[in-house]
Amino acid sequence: MHWQWKNCPIQKQGQYKGHVDKPTIILEAVASKDLWIWHAFFGMPGSHNDINVLHRSPLFANLAEGTAPQVNYTVNGHDYTMGYYLADGIYPSWATLVKSISLPMGNKRKYFAKAQEAARKDVERAFGVLQSRFAIVRGPARIWDNETKGLIMRACVIMHNMIVEDEGVVDPKEREVTMCNLSMARLLVHLMSLLMHTKG
Repeated sequence: MHWQWKNCPIQKQGQYKGHVDKPTIILEAVASKDLWIWHAFFGMPGSHNDINVLHRSPLFANLAEGTAPQVNYTVNGHDYTMGYYLADGIYPSWATLVKSISLPMGNKRKYFAKAQEAARKDVERAFGVLQSRFAIVRGPARIWDNETKGLIMRACVIMHNMIVEDEGVVDPKEREVTMCNLSMARLLVHLMSLLMHTKG
């Protein structure tokens, strides 16, 4: 997701302009079908493409080092211990990235490609819901410093996850490896409100 930065200083605009003609800041996220945002990495300038963001992402850096959370599941009788992420064709061929079949031949491959492309839309839906819930990230950012914008985005993601958890039926074991627990979320929201009061 690209969050437009309205008050981007003129000397930084070239760095923050990308495929959109206005300065933006990128939010990289991993979301599941229930719209839970499992990972959020915010702050990359809008001039970066998906590959640049991927190479700077702490999530994928942890995967490369083998320190990512362990996931256990079985597919067609094969046990797996490493999670995977759905991606489009521009991404590199990594074991953790599952790309769609570009020209599927046969019913099984066509079905897989269609299901995988539908599932990839979950993160776009999560971005849409995040922006519809919080007007501050729907419109252009008017804040000057990156630290405050980062706090705002993190607080919105955490509150979004709190709403998702409150509205849905959630398996407690499924949420053991989350980006933040409830007490951390409350602390962050409190710190953000203090920060906004001191700067205002």
